[in-house]
Amino acid sequence: MAIERLVEPTMAQGDAEEERIEVSLRPTSFREYIGQEHLKNNMKLAIDAVKKRNDGSTLDHVLLYGPPGLGKTTMAGVIAHELGASLRVTSGPAIERAGDLASILTNLKDGDVLFIDEIHRLRRAVEEVLYSAMEDYKLDIVIGKGPAARSVRLDLPHFTVIGATTRTGSLAGPLRDRFGIIHRLEYYKEPEIEQIITRTAGILNTVIEPEATELLATRSRLTPRIANRLFKRVRDFADVNGDGIVDKKTAEKSLEMMETDYLGLDPADRNMLKLMWENYGDRPVGLTTIAALTGDEATTIEDFYEPYLLQLGLLARTPKGRVVTEKGRKHLQNDKNMI
Repeated sequence: MAIERLVEPTMAQGDAEEERIEVSLRPTSFREYIGQEHLKNNMKLAIDAVKKRNDGSTLDHVLLYGPPGLGKTTMAGVIAHELGASLRVTSGPAIERAGDLASILTNLKDGDVLFIDEIHRLRRAVEEVLYSAMEDYKLDIVIGKGPAARSVRLDLPHFTVIGATTRTGSLAGPLRDRFGIIHRLEYYKEPEIEQIITRTAGILNTVIEPEATELLATRSRLTPRIANRLFKRVRDFADVNGDGIVDKKTAEKSLEMMETDYLGLDPADRNMLKLMWENYGDRPVGLTTIAALTGDEATTIEDFYEPYLLQLGLLARTPKGRVVTEKGRKHLQNDKNMI
C-alpha cells in the first residue's frame, strides 16, 4: 500500500475532509490569488477584452500546464468567476466514452467554462469529439447502427475549455493547437509562499508567528498545496502539544517529527538520491532503473519527484540518464541536520 507523503503535490484520493478544506482556502479573484503575476496579467487582459467587446464572443480556450499543486484548478475557478460564468469541472480519466463528453457538452450554456483536469489523459476517441466542439462549437454524433447509421451535427453553445496538465508533451498536437491561450505555472517564490501561509492561517483562525511562517515557507517546496498541508499538520501539533499558537519552536518540532528537512525533502526524496549515489555514484541512471530501486512507478518519479529536485539542482538530467549532482551529494552528507 502506498504511503501518503506530506510533500506530495497531488491530493490524496478519497480524502473528503482535506478536499473540503482545500476548496475553502482557494481564492476566487485575481486580487486574492497570490503569485503567478505574469499569468494573472495576461488572463486579466484577455478577460477585460472579452467584456469590453460585449459581442457575445467567449474567451479563447485556455491550457494551463506545470507541476502539480501550483494552482491550475484554482486559476480555472478564478477565470470563471472573473468572467461571471458558471464552471463545470471534470477530468480526463472520468470521461471514458465519447458519449460521456457529448452529455457534458450538450448541458452547457452560452459563456460557460468547462474545466478538464489531466486533459492529457483523454482517450483518443473522446479527443476527436472535442476537436470540432472547441473549434466550431459543433457536435458530431452517429445515430443508429450498420447501414442505417447516419451522422448528425448539433449546434453547441459557445463555451470556453480550460485544460490543465502536468505533461504537455503527452497532448496530441491537434488538441494543443485548439487552445488560444497557453500558459505555464511556475514554482512560487518564498515570500509568496509566506503570504499564502499567512492567508491560510487567517482563514483557519490560527495565530502564526512570522518566524514560523518563514520556516514553513522554506519547507514547502515552493508549492502552495504543500504549504497549506504542512501548515495544517503544524497547526494540529500546536493544538495538541501547546496553546494553539504556531511559533518557530513548535514548527521546528512538528517538521522534525514529519522528517521534512530544511530544503523540504522528505525520506522518500532522500532515499531516492541515496540509492542512486550508493549504487551508481556519479554515473547516469535510467528512469526505469530508478523506479526499480525505489519501488515507485517511472511516471511517479518523473512527475512528482524530479521537478523539485531538478529545480534545487540536486538532480540533473543527461542524455544517458539522471545523475546526483555535487549539491545533491552534499545534502545527503548533511542529512542529519534536519532543522
